[in-house]
Amino acid sequence: MAKQRFREIKQGKLQAQTPKVKSSSNQNGYASAGLKVKAFLTDAFMLLMPIMYIVFYLVMDGREDFAEHKTVGWIYILVPLVVLQTLFMYKTGQTPGYRAYNMTLIDEHTKKKPSFFIILFRNLAAILSLFTFLGWALMFFRKDNKTLHDLLSATAVVNKK
Repeated sequence: MAKQRFREIKQGKLQAQTPKVKSSSNQNGYASAGLKVKAFLTDAFMLLMPIMYIVFYLVMDGREDFAEHKTVGWIYILVPLVVLQTLFMYKTGQTPGYRAYNMTLIDEHTKKKPSFFIILFRNLAAILSLFTFLGWALMFFRKDNKTLHDLLSATAVVNKK
């Protein structure tokens, strides 16, 4: 195709072509991987850090005791985290991080807020995703930016309208 000149377009000799601009958000409504990472970091500081502090210094006898009993310590951290995230998502479909970046969790089949048990299963599967790391990295290789726990629970994180 020949180069278009403004003068030719103005005189009506050529039809102006509008350039196609790639949208920054997915046209299907799925939240981008970047926003999901930002929401994860927000949740880590707002939910995970206070739980870790409570477990390290109030439940256990400091970091040294945690280091000696890592398995029990991680159970003490992950159980309240899963419960807290499940309650947030069940009530509003959002964690504090999702709310900060205007995202919400939906059931892929109904396109509505998932049931309590689907959310609980998703949050438990997120632990599997975390330990395998592949489950979280999966969102960078998929067009819909879904993680392993999204695929297992048939949920999706979407931009809230």
